[in-house]
Amino acid sequence: MSFNLQSSKKLFIFLGKSLLTLLEAMIFALLPKQQKNVAGEIVLITGAGSGLGRLLALQFARRGSVLVLWDVNKEGNEETCKMAQEAGATRVHACTCDCSQKEEVYRVADQVKKEVGDVSILINNAGIVTGKNFLDCPDELMEKSFDVNFKAHLWTYKAFLPAMIANDHGHLVCISSSAGLVGVNGLADYCASKFAAFGLAESVFVETFVQNQKGIKTTIVCPFFIKTGMFEGCTTACPSLLPILEPEYAAEKIVEAILQEKMYFYMPKFLYFMMFLKRLHLAQEGSECLTEAVWDRAKDP
Repeated sequence: MSFNLQSSKKLFIFLGKSLLTLLEAMIFALLPKQQKNVAGEIVLITGAGSGLGRLLALQFARRGSVLVLWDVNKEGNEETCKMAQEAGATRVHACTCDCSQKEEVYRVADQVKKEVGDVSILINNAGIVTGKNFLDCPDELMEKSFDVNFKAHLWTYKAFLPAMIANDHGHLVCISSSAGLVGVNGLADYCASKFAAFGLAESVFVETFVQNQKGIKTTIVCPFFIKTGMFEGCTTACPSLLPILEPEYAAEKIVEAILQEKMYFYMPKFLYFMMFLKRLHLAQEGSECLTEAVWDRAKDP
């Protein structure tokens, strides 16, 4: 009997907290939270040498953050470094790093900690896509997708989270994807890796929450396809509801979500409705609309 009472009590507490969280989310949807000041914060961005990573770096440069830029492409990364300095960043450190290699991530992370300091905002943005049907995708490309899109998150979390916990101050940002929410035709390996990244970020958030580490924030970003080199030629069957996103707009909104410390950020907003339908098992048409996003790419992109 006492066990049942205890279980019921826990259930009511959980429901109560869930209701409060829902009400808070509705309030902040109408009255956005004030954006936090990130001047002087050490922001590390993976995949900073081009595309969304470069644009995120420029957004933080304009806000006075100390930037640590990681990319396997040294030339592109150094170009981002110059652009960030021109945008107003006081300190920028460009590091060549292959995020798919665990030992290299740990080595460069140690270098950053010694030469720059403790990273306070970690943005796992690096990603690759094969754009091939499942049975047509070579094993090594699938493994590479997981190494870059998911496993890199494991190694960077291991490298930088301990200092965040010690300082009771930090922000973990996972750039997942709408393809990390709903399966997409022709992107099986990409979807799987983005689902995994989403799950890791959410699980680490729950772990820090349970351990009362309230200074550690998490933002999980799930945008629809963005007009960067990765998704060149990608089209959508539902342009009015699921438009291909402009890179500058996407970067600006993502940074706003980070500065408002939003836990989840989907764009466009129709994705919230799709996920609501999916949770009610009524998402057949919505998911079909998403999975009909097709490629107009060459055979070997």
